[in-house]
Amino acid sequence: MKKDQLFTRRRVLIAGAAAAGAAGTAGLFALGGESAAPVAPAAGAPARRFPLKPSAYRLQPLTGYGPPRAAPARTLVRHEPLLRIADRGRTMVLTFDDGPDPRYTPDILDTLGEYDVRAMFFVCGGMAAENPELLERMADEGHVVGNHTWSHPLLTKLSRSRIHSEMKRTCDVIEEAVGERPEWFRAPYGAWNRAAFQIGAELGMEPLAWTVDTLDWTTPGARAISRRVENGAAPGVVVLSHDAGGDRSQSVRALRAYLPQLLDDGYHVTVPSRQHL
Repeated sequence: MKKDQLFTRRRVLIAGAAAAGAAGTAGLFALGGESAAPVAPAAGAPARRFPLKPSAYRLQPLTGYGPPRAAPARTLVRHEPLLRIADRGRTMVLTFDDGPDPRYTPDILDTLGEYDVRAMFFVCGGMAAENPELLERMADEGHVVGNHTWSHPLLTKLSRSRIHSEMKRTCDVIEEAVGERPEWFRAPYGAWNRAAFQIGAELGMEPLAWTVDTLDWTTPGARAISRRVENGAAPGVVVLSHDAGGDRSQSVRALRAYLPQLLDDGYHVTVPSRQHL
């Protein structure tokens, strides 16, 4: 991994959390299943079918929490979540990037299924095209399949046409596998720019970052990964892990450890349901 890419990945929590508050989007989302009431009535046709209006362009990614009011954003002081929940005060979101990978994704799906938990998978188009059956399984089991571009490039170094191609090709593969286009996207390395947000909106997607990075891509050991999740657990938190892009056996083992612990601690682990004003 290049040095500038590593730096970008590590700084995403700061940029994402500070920006999410600036986006002023609290109240647009509800977390939970079909029983969760929307924060506000939905209006118009589903965004996944049509481009978002220019006024709805989100020039920063959503994260679990906005910036602290009286401290630097890097402290990630917890207060009102931007990803809201309905009737469930202790809700978290688990996300997995870079897959699907037939070596690790099935094990992750098995564990999620064992505990009847839903998660988000931000897939790369190249991997998805080679493993469409795994996307089908994700959708069949109630997970959200999001767009993580085709080849995992640094979007800030690409032209608008290249960004569009990376996103659209992946949208097409996802739609072919699961029957509908993705509603969410995540920039590789957490490297966002105006073009990425606008093109994502034109393709009917909302950007989602994270608030807890497990750093599993550094292969720190399953215990270290579990510890980061358990220490970072809080209502509205979005956890970043990976099911591809390298040896993810530690991520698989860590999930088996921290998921039952989160559930024992009273957390409801689920996926977001987009509700537009």
